[in-house]
Amino acid sequence: MKQIPLGSTGLMVSEYCLGTMTWGSQNSEREGHDQIAMALEHGLNFWDTAEMYPTNPVRAETIGGTEEVIGNWFARNGGRDKVVLATKVTGEGNGYVRGGAPVTGAVLREAVEASLKRLKTDYIDLFQIHWPNRGSYHFRKMWTYAPQTTPPADIFADMTDVLQTAGKLVAEGKIRAIGLSNESVWGAANWLRLAAAMGLPRMASVQNEYSLLCRQFDTDWAEFAAMENMPLLAFSPLAAGLLTGKYAGGVIPDGTRRVNTPELGGRVTPRVFEAVAAYLGIASRHGLDPIQMALAFVRNRPFPVIPIIGATSLEQLRTNIGAVDLHLSEAVLEEIDAAHRLYPAPF
Repeated sequence: MKQIPLGSTGLMVSEYCLGTMTWGSQNSEREGHDQIAMALEHGLNFWDTAEMYPTNPVRAETIGGTEEVIGNWFARNGGRDKVVLATKVTGEGNGYVRGGAPVTGAVLREAVEASLKRLKTDYIDLFQIHWPNRGSYHFRKMWTYAPQTTPPADIFADMTDVLQTAGKLVAEGKIRAIGLSNESVWGAANWLRLAAAMGLPRMASVQNEYSLLCRQFDTDWAEFAAMENMPLLAFSPLAAGLLTGKYAGGVIPDGTRRVNTPELGGRVTPRVFEAVAAYLGIASRHGLDPIQMALAFVRNRPFPVIPIIGATSLEQLRTNIGAVDLHLSEAVLEEIDAAHRLYPAPF
């Protein structure tokens, strides 16, 4: 698998990222380790996790479990230096971790230290802020989104506190870079502005949702990512499995995510299956695997982007990895554009 720069960090990563959020819930530790072995065999050396994982659903008793699965792999097999490892501090957005407390400098340090122990490593390559303190419009919140009226000076003071602690953690060798998740363009712009003004670590990347069915990133964020060399780490590039076709007709197969989260985080709507059918039809007409078509589309957008591929079986992971060799024709891209215009926001 091709290695590409991770923004301006100096880190080289695989062009796809291995998602791990099911390890410890839908997947056992053994299954997670089998996925790691397959990923490494194919040069997939960029892995993403979070302190709140596993998910679907998130439970208080499983917090940190995915990091422990990864840490146990390193303890048994070594090879930490062959992996670029990303994880996240939760912050606003989930009450199971520190009661949903906002991210401060102290919280950042606490989270880093805890993740290092669970991951059984001395350093984390990319440490991300899972949710901005001021909330966000992601995960279907855009339909009722109202920006906070917190005085900007207060927000900037919080950002400065986090950046100063990040600078210390980088100096101590505990993290190599810091990044964002579920963030807005305004937020990212101010993180970069403050870091530049004070000589503190620059936010390296942003992890937001992106797929054929969720293309909020295509306008202001796309320009920002390209101009600022802030790559998108695209989560849910298969729209939580909708683009595989396995839920067509509203079915809920045994062992799938819909068993525990039937609405797939608000993605199952009266409109979504028409949009899914349109994309499945494009793949069928052109003799493409719909999963690989969806992933190849994300990977080749006109802004820096790395899809995060998650799987609950080795067969799924093998299919996902196979997308790296697919280049979509102009005819396919024209049909995708037409479908997007018909179904611009199906959830």
